[in-house]
Amino acid sequence: MRKIFFTYTMITLGSLFTAVGLDMFLVPNRIAAGGVSGLATLIFHIMGFPVGLTMLAINIPLFLASLRILGTRFGMKTLYGFFSLSVFVDIMEPFITSPTQDPLLASVYGGVLTGIGLGIVFRSGGTTGGTDLAAQLLLRYVSTSSGQALLIIDGLVILLAAFVFSAELALYALISVFISSRVIDAVQEGVGYGKAAFIISDYEKRIAQGILNDMERGATFFDGKGAYSLKKKGIILTVVSRSEVTRLKNLVSGVDPDAFVIVTSVNEVLGEGFKETER
Repeated sequence: MRKIFFTYTMITLGSLFTAVGLDMFLVPNRIAAGGVSGLATLIFHIMGFPVGLTMLAINIPLFLASLRILGTRFGMKTLYGFFSLSVFVDIMEPFITSPTQDPLLASVYGGVLTGIGLGIVFRSGGTTGGTDLAAQLLLRYVSTSSGQALLIIDGLVILLAAFVFSAELALYALISVFISSRVIDAVQEGVGYGKAAFIISDYEKRIAQGILNDMERGATFFDGKGAYSLKKKGIILTVVSRSEVTRLKNLVSGVDPDAFVIVTSVNEVLGEGFKETER
């Protein structure tokens, strides 16, 4: 029950962030950044229908069609996600004033806020319906990938925005879509706070001992063989924080100045010494 409560709380929080991004930046500045929200933005400026209600009216038949054609994979989390987003958008709209009329600022900050919100929803295992449902339905009848299906649907909405609003606002919408997708990835995968190091050395045991005792980090051995010399080589894999990279390099060079070290960024690290493993 606690896990279910936490999941739906996070979907609510993500929907709230997304609604603020729409109400504060995208809708008032006519940035139709793809998907159902973009289509609802177009309808709002043409006919005056509330954005949240329009999103709900589009999502409900999409959801029912998905249940009938694709089965129950789109369940309560999806239903709750698009319903809560629609409600938040219309409830908060009278109380939120856009701080800018600059379409560039609106597309950037709108993309950031909606990206944070959608990233939280996706990370919680939910969706806000709309484009995701339409893309899965499209995949049923068209031979393409999920990414291409999403791109087709968002592209059609932005193309429509170019005719209804202007080509310039459509270009701003593309900026918002790009920023939103990057932020979604950052929220889901992390922002690269960790560093993984592969260390190849003839003194792997001494180096590993230093990592374990001096740095209090874990290490894993791999067996390797040099392609030219065909001699066995010890390989160590360890993960450290950014601030510990210099310490690690100094430790390795102090033991073996000829060691071969590869340091690369990692998006997320779960386990002892970092974040708790998600359950």
